[in-house]
Amino acid sequence: MPSAGRPTLTAQEVIALRKAHFFPCTQHFYRNPPVLVSGSMQRVTDSEGRVYTDFFAGVSVVASGHCNPAITKATVRQTRTLQHTTTIYLTEPSARLAQRMAGLLPAYPKVFFCNSGSEANEGALMLARRHTKRKGFIALTESLHGRTALTMSVTGLSMWRGDPFPDEDVHFIPRPYAYGVPAQEAAELSLNALRGVLQSAGDRIAAMIVEPIQGNGGMVVMPDGYLARAKKLLDEHGVLLIADEIQTGFGRTGALLCSDQLGVQADIVTLAKALGGGIPIGAFAATESVAASLDTPSASTFGGNPVSAGTALAVLDYVESQRLPERAARLGTALKLGLERMRAFYPRILSEVRGLGLMLGAELHADEPSLGAAAVDRVLEEMKDRGFLIGKNGVARNVLAFQPPLVIDASDIEAMLEQLDAVLGGLEQDRLRAEEPSVPADFPSGAEAP
Repeated sequence: MPSAGRPTLTAQEVIALRKAHFFPCTQHFYRNPPVLVSGSMQRVTDSEGRVYTDFFAGVSVVASGHCNPAITKATVRQTRTLQHTTTIYLTEPSARLAQRMAGLLPAYPKVFFCNSGSEANEGALMLARRHTKRKGFIALTESLHGRTALTMSVTGLSMWRGDPFPDEDVHFIPRPYAYGVPAQEAAELSLNALRGVLQSAGDRIAAMIVEPIQGNGGMVVMPDGYLARAKKLLDEHGVLLIADEIQTGFGRTGALLCSDQLGVQADIVTLAKALGGGIPIGAFAATESVAASLDTPSASTFGGNPVSAGTALAVLDYVESQRLPERAARLGTALKLGLERMRAFYPRILSEVRGLGLMLGAELHADEPSLGAAAVDRVLEEMKDRGFLIGKNGVARNVLAFQPPLVIDASDIEAMLEQLDAVLGGLEQDRLRAEEPSVPADFPSGAEAP
């Protein structure tokens, strides 16, 4: 919010400041972007007073809603009493949060708190190396795991792999998905590649890291049975499985952990985003035996600080009391059905709908990704002008991303689908006009076309 007595900056003024002082890698959505100044549950408001229904939730972060009173109350209360110490001092919030998480996720009784998803994944990879005494990793193509050195090295999406000198001890295997390929066939191709890597280098590999749903990769869900079969192969070679639940964790897909939903227990799980509800926090949790390997003195300056831990406790209270995983499953089914109906109605535009719960993607023009990317940008712009914020992702950035706060209402979904139908209808009309046969310029006026 602007300081007292100072006007709110216009969008162009904010863009100018960002251009002057941000690194050039920082981009933004929209040709005509709003300046967001406030939020309340599933809504945000811009500096001009326009209200938007948020269907992206800051990339899954505000799963419990923007400025949720039940959560911000806990944040403010803790901020007024003790804001920071570090883990070398005793405080109650982080200890209670660790206890609470172990109760909710009993397969992972030990936890290390940090500041972000990138740091959580970096810590998990380091823990895997300590436990196995091995250096290498396996990752999937089109994955995204973070911005730190090692997490960039295991990131398969080229646009997010900014480090020009990634770690060379990473083996990429094909993700178990390809457009137009049956899910189990794609799974077999990936598992065969995994077998090959394990046979040739298994004794040098510490862990395989996997997103149960590849969010930035286009909302690609790991096929039925894939993770369990991969885990069995990894176990045969003493290789750990890391489940990257940064986007999927704490209810978004219809369960507290998507990996549980997909039938596998990992050795290490990484968490962030929804856990803090907008306050930065990350964590990696592990089984007793794996966690025991991180036994040399260590600390985290901000990890699990009183404010983030107190906020996270309130988040978990809200997730449980409001049954957000069940809500995500129910409303996600309605949203997916609506998107599938549009796919049937606009098959030349909307190629595929993917995802679980309230983590869904709709890919446009899968056979012509550049055309799809342009269409996605147009849809985002027009939906914003109609009062709805939607995300985008995918290898070619041609996938509409639906990751709303889990507090969204059925009426919000219906309203969004109605407007999306109108926008896609406009795209369809433009497509049909472009395909109309043109009449030669010298064709006699008034004559009947052949």
